[in-house]
Amino acid sequence: MKAHILILIVLLGINPVPYLFSSELLAQSNVVKTVVADLLIDGNPSSVKIGDYMGEKINACIDKRVMGQDVNHLITPFYHKTETYRWQSEFLGKWLLGAVLSYRYTQNPALLDSIQKGVTGLIESQSPDGYIGNYSPDAQLQQWDIWGRKYSMLGLLAYYDLTGDKKVLSACKKAADHLMTQIGPDKVDIVSTGNYYGMASSSVLEPIVFLYRRTGDVRYLEFAKYIVAQWETAAGPKLISKAMEEIPVGDRFPHPSSMNETWFGTKNGQKAYEMMSCYEGLLEIYKLTNDSLYLNAVEKTVRSIADTEINIAGSGSAFECWYHGKNLQTVPTYHTMETCVTMTWMKLCQTLLRLTGNPYYADQMEITAYNSMLASMKNDASQIAKYSPLEGQRNPGEEQCGMHINCCNANGPRAFALLPQFAFMQSSDRKAIFVNLYTDSNVEILLASNKKVRIVQETNYPQEGETCIKIDSDKPETFSVVLRIPSWSKKNTIKVNEQEMSDIVPGTYYKITRRWKKGDVITLNLDVRGRLIRQDNHVAVVKGPVVLARDSRFDDGFVDQTAQVVVHEGNYVDLIPVEAKKDWNWMSYTVPLVLGTDLEGEGKQPKQVHFCDFASAGNTWSEDIRYRVWIPETLNVMNKAYVPYNK
Repeated sequence: MKAHILILIVLLGINPVPYLFSSELLAQSNVVKTVVADLLIDGNPSSVKIGDYMGEKINACIDKRVMGQDVNHLITPFYHKTETYRWQSEFLGKWLLGAVLSYRYTQNPALLDSIQKGVTGLIESQSPDGYIGNYSPDAQLQQWDIWGRKYSMLGLLAYYDLTGDKKVLSACKKAADHLMTQIGPDKVDIVSTGNYYGMASSSVLEPIVFLYRRTGDVRYLEFAKYIVAQWETAAGPKLISKAMEEIPVGDRFPHPSSMNETWFGTKNGQKAYEMMSCYEGLLEIYKLTNDSLYLNAVEKTVRSIADTEINIAGSGSAFECWYHGKNLQTVPTYHTMETCVTMTWMKLCQTLLRLTGNPYYADQMEITAYNSMLASMKNDASQIAKYSPLEGQRNPGEEQCGMHINCCNANGPRAFALLPQFAFMQSSDRKAIFVNLYTDSNVEILLASNKKVRIVQETNYPQEGETCIKIDSDKPETFSVVLRIPSWSKKNTIKVNEQEMSDIVPGTYYKITRRWKKGDVITLNLDVRGRLIRQDNHVAVVKGPVVLARDSRFDDGFVDQTAQVVVHEGNYVDLIPVEAKKDWNWMSYTVPLVLGTDLEGEGKQPKQVHFCDFASAGNTWSEDIRYRVWIPETLNVMNKAYVPYNK
């Protein structure tokens, strides 16, 4: 029957892809079932609508950055095959991944046409031997060649999962088969290729595992196991053993002494993006093998990243590498928070959230999304920044590889497109709905009973703490609604139809199971009071998950001036809402600051100083605008907390 319907759709001239995209098709595409199933499953993005500020930014990113991309420009290098060291071949695959995710959300036919053009161009560029890339034959396996092949395969697989097009899967298989004629036992060792102890090349693990799951061809599973084994060889990055030894990610190898020596070369084991990409693949092979060592290695590494590298804005890295950045975040630093790192951190956390159901990873994603992710995009959504420092100016990244694009412009939209499937998730048995992202939104979800339920969120979060969650079901139905209680939210209330719930613990999921009927309402109140964070004689102000910053456009003083923030017990800060300047900022408040070092006369009186959300700070990328998150705290030796230097 379904085949007849599809034939009719085609005969009528209707695009069949939206009809093909379904959870059933995705299930059919995974020939090999995983041994370890995800505890949570993504929501269907096409059934979710996100509104308010976050929704506007997601839509703007898709409209301007994703759909604004000249796809032909990204295809062209694949036809030349003359490259010897650069990374043009990553751009199309990255764009395809973000575009497919975006299409799943919007179902925009024009976007689908662009995706199909990119996929068709990529396949037509494939050499007779199966190679997809732009490196010359004698330079293959060097520098970024395998890294680029990885992204081409991931892009093709994303399109295959969307459409079920066997021709696309066949092209991906041929690309993998060609790689396996060059790499493997009795051939070239994968960790001896590319950069960063082979991490860039061996991150191809992820699409190789995906290919095994979609084809059942055991050769791909054996190749995946080979890649993992290579990590622990003398030349490898020791991604498992160093994780199990709990060596911080910034200390795993000797620190490169200069850019010219090894920083962007083979002997740098701190490269953030490539390291996390390898761990993404390790999680996927864990699902096939149930080898707890793999999961433990990833979770220990992620905790190390969160504890030692991820800063107040939810991202990390400097010059694209781990460097104990959490402890150094108050120090002005070159090239911090690469957007590729931001995106990959979110994706890695989302994969762990699915696998473990641990809300810790959802909390990490929220902070990253509201701060470093939003901050990476220019106000008009035309570009994604390469770096988003905590102070200074925002700037466009350079064009790379002789093309009108760079790695982060290609990769950044993937982070925005992750949110629709993160916002509402389900338990694997489809008997529980998880609410992860609090924003104006609505979703229609199919339960295990095959009955649909609609959930509507009405909220002004995070400006205000209250979120009203309305249940709309045609008939009464028993299921669970599971609410994320952020770890930073200390005072919380939940009511169901005015009945107050108890035992609400920050940093957990709160599960409400009952027979829900149309008109039931959950009222959640989270603690979005302003909070003061102190580090190394600096202070920063946050509101809920959102970091605040001074911005010179407020014209209320020198943004780098030292100050003391007036606080209450518990380090809570009075924030006075100010009407946002809609042409450039989202959230605005004044904060009581005692400015400077002179307390004579009126100098000792607090002044209400303007702050905005970090993402809005400097977001027009103008050279005459300066912003700052960490405020130097003026030392007061009369304070009991003061400790003389010689002690």
